[in-house]
Amino acid sequence: MSISLNYRHLYYFWVVAKEGGMVRAAERLGMAVQTVSTQVRELERSLGFALLKPAGRGLALTEAGLAAMRQADQIFQLGEQLPAALREATGSPAVRLTLGVSDTLPKLAVRLLMQPVMQAPGLRLLCHEDKFDDLLGDLALHRLDVVLADRPAPSNPNLKVYSHPLGSSLLAWYAPPAWQAAALQDFPHSLASVPVLLPSGHADVRTALDQWFERLGIRPHIVGEFEDSALLKTFGASGMGVFPAAELVHEELTSRYGVARVGACDGVAEHFFAIAAHKKVLHPLVRLLLAGQAK
Repeated sequence: MSISLNYRHLYYFWVVAKEGGMVRAAERLGMAVQTVSTQVRELERSLGFALLKPAGRGLALTEAGLAAMRQADQIFQLGEQLPAALREATGSPAVRLTLGVSDTLPKLAVRLLMQPVMQAPGLRLLCHEDKFDDLLGDLALHRLDVVLADRPAPSNPNLKVYSHPLGSSLLAWYAPPAWQAAALQDFPHSLASVPVLLPSGHADVRTALDQWFERLGIRPHIVGEFEDSALLKTFGASGMGVFPAAELVHEELTSRYGVARVGACDGVAEHFFAIAAHKKVLHPLVRLLLAGQAK
């Protein structure tokens, strides 16, 4: 590390680069434009490289400036994390769990599935929602500790992840007040006339729902398909139509969304899996999650 590097000058350069010009940087810093400009020139002089060049009415980074900016980003991002790191080091030890949630998994079910670990002392939960395949990639790269999904990981010798069943829940049909009477009339054949909302083919349970309709000879009146389960419930509760949901979340679904159960979806179940990167799960909170579901 060069002892001649002035980190205050580096910070001024970093702000100028972020803001795209001296004037905006000076406003953000609460300083005179000339002062900021002088400090940046001092940095360039000490490094021996021009970091900024004119670009229209603003400034752009030179090749050296791009390299300096990458380093400055790391330096000041770490600086921003320092207070939290000190609080964590001097306080109660935190147990960090980085969780991936498949976008097709019912969010109300996620909260119930996570119940065994929610009271763990010092829990620090980082929750990421994404598409199933993207989450598996992050898990394989150890960016996640565990993934919750509606299906097991596919067999792939290059993907060293392992699926642990957490259970399942039968599906039922729910309707907002505007469609409850019509949906109850001659259910389930009423689903051919009332508006129906379904998960898209992105969700594992969609195939089972389509087979259920075919088995009963029903052509549903589909008015909406959703990749995100929370959006499906939100639009259904707003009055758009009747929708299927896991009976596991019945109590919370009816109280929070004001919908009513109109009938069973016999034989159709939603399955829940925890997927981890090690066959023998090492993370203590993931072990606790699996133990809690096994009870």
